[in-house]
Amino acid sequence: MAGLSFMPPSKNKEQSSSKKGSGKKKDRAAEIADTFEWLITAFILAFVFRAFVMEAFRIPTGSMADTLKGAHFRLRCRQCGYRYDHGFMPEEYKDRSGQRLHEDTIPSTSVNLHSSTRCPSCGYYSSTEEKVAVANGDRILVLKCIYQFFEPKQWDVIVFKNPLGPRINFIKRLIGLPGDELEIIDGDVYIDGQISQKPPKVQNELWMPIYDNDYQPVNPHEHSFNGHEWEQPFVTSDSRWEVDKTNPTLFQLDSPADQINTMAYNSSMGNNFQANYAYGKIIYYRNGPYCSDLMARFYAKWGEERGVAGISLSKYGIEYRAWVDLTAKEAVIARVSGSEERLAEDILSKEFEVATEGKPLALRFANVDHQLVFEFGRSRLTHDLGREPEDAGQRKTNIEPQAQIFGSGKLTLSHVAIFRDIHYTSTDRPNWASEGNPYTLGKDEFFVLGDNSPNSKDSRLWVQPGTANKGSSAYLEGYRPGIVPRDYLVGKALLVYWPSGFKPFEKFPIAAIPNVGQMRFVYGGSNSNEIE
Repeated sequence: MAGLSFMPPSKNKEQSSSKKGSGKKKDRAAEIADTFEWLITAFILAFVFRAFVMEAFRIPTGSMADTLKGAHFRLRCRQCGYRYDHGFMPEEYKDRSGQRLHEDTIPSTSVNLHSSTRCPSCGYYSSTEEKVAVANGDRILVLKCIYQFFEPKQWDVIVFKNPLGPRINFIKRLIGLPGDELEIIDGDVYIDGQISQKPPKVQNELWMPIYDNDYQPVNPHEHSFNGHEWEQPFVTSDSRWEVDKTNPTLFQLDSPADQINTMAYNSSMGNNFQANYAYGKIIYYRNGPYCSDLMARFYAKWGEERGVAGISLSKYGIEYRAWVDLTAKEAVIARVSGSEERLAEDILSKEFEVATEGKPLALRFANVDHQLVFEFGRSRLTHDLGREPEDAGQRKTNIEPQAQIFGSGKLTLSHVAIFRDIHYTSTDRPNWASEGNPYTLGKDEFFVLGDNSPNSKDSRLWVQPGTANKGSSAYLEGYRPGIVPRDYLVGKALLVYWPSGFKPFEKFPIAAIPNVGQMRFVYGGSNSNEIE
């Protein structure tokens, strides 16, 4: 048949397989090209995300402890078992060649503690002979560029470029905003002459232990508890309060419902109310100022449907009380200065049902930032003492505060503890915004402080002008001492995504086991001073 031609079958097969082979090669080349395209895209997105959205940082020092921890020793009191952290100072240690460790160096093996530490609960001074592993600093995620869209808020934890050396990133708590007249009085922050009250979530992060009755020393006869043998710091004599003979973490009371019995915390037996930090050196303990912003808590279990359970805290010699009264079915906050003056009160409802059913009721009373806050069960009672420096009474910083627990009827108390607030301290060096030396911030100027106040190089102590950017109007003169300029803000701390982990065994090179229990959000603040 003319016009048609046929190829031998074997030849057709060869051509067909040749075409398939070349198609496969093209497909593979396309797949490789797509893979590289995705890798490049992913790299660009990761770079952009890191540069403009969120970046990971590691905390190198303890200036923000205990909120954020640098390299530190994880310790447990050998007497009472209380867990606490103590800062690691690399400059105090040497490597194998005898050279001082460089800053931000962490030994791979356990080292001797070079100084004693003190348990923040029972007051036991540890030996310096113990070898302890050094834990790495917290790793955090920082939300970058947020301050290009939203104004910074007071009490935020921020990352910024060090004004005295802009190549180094610092992290501190934001205290003062542009236009604020800032003054630190008796450890508290005042803005434009009025005390600045911390938001509840921030405040809860800043409470520091003075005593926790859940942790009892195993050998109280050692003379290493603040220089003496350990004794129960809550003095129960002259009252019907007793320590449970089978469980010393419990206090018991059996008295008539109309007879108030009091036990007082004795600071000469336990830790005192000075602004000391377990994270820092004991040398800082010597002349610490009194911190009179306190909080006490316990769980109360009634043995009958009547009686009182309450807490008393004093500041500048003025006593404030908060209590729950099952007989009158009420919760009360009162001031006692000669006579009793009721400041706030509420009727018990669900809390009365809990207490009368024989279930423990949580009570917590705080006197902080000129606020009285009483929490009982899920209810909350508050009273604002006023924002002026003298509204909480004439300031008498040489008077030690007092903490007492009182009650009547048949009561069992558990989880008894006392805490203090953060206290911004002064040093012998010049202090910006110190009492009597207010510091007014200009446009785009911010003031920052470290939570570990005695061991923080922050706005209080920057006496040299900051290095300014070339494009800045302050380039020739530099930025004012003590301030962080707006263009040095990097971002806001958001999350501790990797607290210092654990090594599977001592000689393992990295702490590969995550410390899940310490993963946490870093709470910032609000410009609102309203009680929440």
